[in-house]
Amino acid sequence: MRIIFLSALALLAAGCVQNPVYRQTEAPLPVSDIDQARYLGLWHEQARLPNSFERGCQRVTAEYGRRDDGLISVLNTCVEANGETRTAEGRARPVGEAGEGKLKVSFFGPFWGDYWVLQRAEDYSWSIVGEPEGRFLWILTRADTISAEQRADFEARIIALGYRPADLVWAGP
Repeated sequence: MRIIFLSALALLAAGCVQNPVYRQTEAPLPVSDIDQARYLGLWHEQARLPNSFERGCQRVTAEYGRRDDGLISVLNTCVEANGETRTAEGRARPVGEAGEGKLKVSFFGPFWGDYWVLQRAEDYSWSIVGEPEGRFLWILTRADTISAEQRADFEARIIALGYRPADLVWAGP
């Protein structure tokens, strides 16, 4: 019980620390429309901007599902360097215009953060997710790995969004 409490306290404290702004432009971010039913399911993190709550995480996944209360369940899982699995459960709710890829996500009670689908594949095989301040960015795919060509394509896409590929933490082979 003490470990769970200390972990929750550490995550809460980490959530209060401001992440640096990585985005190099103030141009408005695009937001893709999403079909919520097609967006649900398992995603594999291919890259992310560094953040305190994923420090030491490898092989990160995010799984989204429907909840009975109309919200979206969020289950983030990572494998730490020592081989232990760490999970975080949350919830998400759509905001903005109907069908717009803007959501709010919460892992801690009343605290909600922006989760914007900036770009996605027509077939929902990949998604680039961020938030309006430029502090967070994730590249997610349905496949657990990507090719060198796919990585180059993602790098070009994030450059166009105002981010530097060198700032990202890429998933290992």
